[in-house]
Amino acid sequence: MFTIKQVDQKTKARLGILTTTHGVMETPFFMPVGTNAVVKTLSTEDLLGMGAQIVLSNTYHLFIRPGMEVIRQAGGLHAFMSWDKPLLTDSGGYQVFSLAKLRKLTDEGVEFQSHLDGKSHFFTPEDVISIEKILGSDIIMPLDECAPFPCDHKGAERAIRRTTLWAKRSKKYFQENSSNRNNQLLFGIIQGATYKDLREKSTEDILEIGFDGYAIGGVSVGEPVELMFETLKFVLPLLSENFPRYFMGIGMPDQIVRAVGEGVDMFDTSIPTRYGRNGTAFTRQGRVVIRNAEHTQDMSPIDESCDCFVCQKYTRSYIRHLVNTKEILGLRFLSYHNVYFYINLMKKIRQAIQENRFPEFKKEFLATYSSTLEESKEEQSLLTKER
Repeated sequence: MFTIKQVDQKTKARLGILTTTHGVMETPFFMPVGTNAVVKTLSTEDLLGMGAQIVLSNTYHLFIRPGMEVIRQAGGLHAFMSWDKPLLTDSGGYQVFSLAKLRKLTDEGVEFQSHLDGKSHFFTPEDVISIEKILGSDIIMPLDECAPFPCDHKGAERAIRRTTLWAKRSKKYFQENSSNRNNQLLFGIIQGATYKDLREKSTEDILEIGFDGYAIGGVSVGEPVELMFETLKFVLPLLSENFPRYFMGIGMPDQIVRAVGEGVDMFDTSIPTRYGRNGTAFTRQGRVVIRNAEHTQDMSPIDESCDCFVCQKYTRSYIRHLVNTKEILGLRFLSYHNVYFYINLMKKIRQAIQENRFPEFKKEFLATYSSTLEESKEEQSLLTKER
């Protein structure tokens, strides 16, 4: 399932292979977010063309719309969205956080009031695994409670107790109802907010249950970036090197480069498409707000060093015009470029690890990107709106 091929001697960056039913992936990798079975404005042909290895989708949103009967009739989520490579489905645990005003939590499960029509739906941990079996995703996540930031110690402790309870029930149901056990990988999620003792307790509990991989959840929910990385450092030394490590919901390109150096294998975030829809592009030199007036007559590409079709054919001036006249094509161009940038960044990271030069790559990237690893309030808001 997961094999470490190489570990950088100066950092903890590692090169690996993760094998699933729908394909073999090279780690570390980035998962474009396709919440509703689509990465916004991009086709599966776009994703294949840029070298995406896997797409992330969301159990809660797919259950609400189009519904399980539609996906069952299609033959599963892969067939429904015409994607024959690996898929990971989040459980809806993030929606426990993001839809806090529309849900009620008990130890039995979570009741959501649909954000579409107000109808109530109750999900137990067993229900979520059952839904993910219908979806047929390669990597599935159990229901968990994602505590907000800030969160007091008592609230965070309650969340990890419930997360552990649900993890045990999810694993039990998964094992008892797995005629195709080898076709899906079940990951465990570690919670605990920003409290070292709770992160250690949650890690111990989740490791004792035993999963195919381990995710650090409850991050990128509004906390300062340095607290995010402190949380990572609480958890990683406690994890076995023999399982994939997933840092859920982050992040900015410089955050990903730094986290790879800490030993993380898997990443996801909606930032590339979300920022694209807000008129912002990612480049080797950092973020560029294309919609701004300074690019009105800028006939250069988004990024001189990028070989995506957008940068090869279109200027900042033209794309700014599309964005500011609210033409959908402008949003597509920026989203395509941004996702391409992230996927290409991961390729460069893997190559640097393979060539034993990751520390040099990291130093150069962070310097060129003008990274401060700090975020403005506006960026925090974009981060926590949706994953």
